[in-house]
Amino acid sequence: MLMIGIAGGSGSGKTTVVKKIAKQFNVKLVSVISQDAYYKDLSELGDEDKRAINFDHPNSIEFTLFAKHLKDLRDGKSIEMPTYSYVTCTRGSKTVTIEPQPVIIVEGILIFTDKKIRDFMDLKIFVDTDADERLTRIIQRDIKERNRTVEQVLTHYHNFVKPMHLQFIEPTKRFADIIVPEGGNNDKAIAILSSHIGKHV
Repeated sequence: MLMIGIAGGSGSGKTTVVKKIAKQFNVKLVSVISQDAYYKDLSELGDEDKRAINFDHPNSIEFTLFAKHLKDLRDGKSIEMPTYSYVTCTRGSKTVTIEPQPVIIVEGILIFTDKKIRDFMDLKIFVDTDADERLTRIIQRDIKERNRTVEQVLTHYHNFVKPMHLQFIEPTKRFADIIVPEGGNNDKAIAILSSHIGKHV
């Protein structure tokens, strides 16, 4: 089994990189695990408190369950990956079955901040994208997918996303084996990564 970690800041293009790589292989060869599925359930909070949640801090992730699931996959066991809603800040009642395929891709902004998670990775990739470009993508995404206004997005970005990126996410570049500039737009890097993965399936 080849376990690959793909990290990078919010809006960097991680998901696009993952999709472009996975698309080149049979679905029975590659499984994708998203860090976003492991955000802590906050259903007890009111709407105002939910809007103040710092999703960019490592404490927002249930790393213990995350690590257990990665170990189970390493041991050849399937897992039930949680589902999570950013709108309600709660875990869904349904789970997604993930099989222990030859290639496991783990993606998320904070996956390199936790040593237990890092140690599972055979290959660590950091997607590095200009801050202005990331902010543009965050605005578009949060308005469309998270029901936020532009003002709310910018407030959240300056209060949480930017300082957490500088404190926690940007420093994890030092753990990366490969840094991919410009995310999903870097077709050459994606081709090289896909070729490397192809040798393991």
